Amino acid sequence: MEVILLQDLKNVGKKGDTVTLKDGYARNLISKKQAAEVNARTINDLKLQKQHEEKVAEKRLTDAQELAARLAGMSVSLSVKTGKDGKVFGSVSSKEIAEACKKQLGLEVDKKKLVLPEPIKELGSTVVPLKLHPQVTASLKVVVTEE
Repeated sequence: MEVILLQDLKNVGKKGDTVTLKDGYARNLISKKQAAEVNARTINDLKLQKQHEEKVAEKRLTDAQELAARLAGMSVSLSVKTGKDGKVFGSVSSKEIAEACKKQLGLEVDKKKLVLPEPIKELGSTVVPLKLHPQVTASLKVVVTEE
């Protein structure tokens, strides 16, 4: 029996693949909503679903590019407590940078998208890359000043 897979199945195929399986196994997958029998309606539904997914992916990419363009040249300033000789108590984390973006720039930036190899532990300015999309990386200038 020929079926269209509705999700990835190990040793069978990927979502959207048309595969030929034994009748019992195919009926089992159909009953679990993991596959659908091949007919004109399911093929059309699959095409429409793929077109919708492509549009959504394209929109996410353009949104990420627009946000990267807006972030270009912007900076966020944070003030931290310092001790003798300008040593910083603690460090500036991605969570603090994301909160500062929300307050100062009015932009919702997910702290997980900030690529900090290690927290910022010194005064001055640092350029922090933001991974907005697998194809789009923006940079944000973070200025750390003494409180």
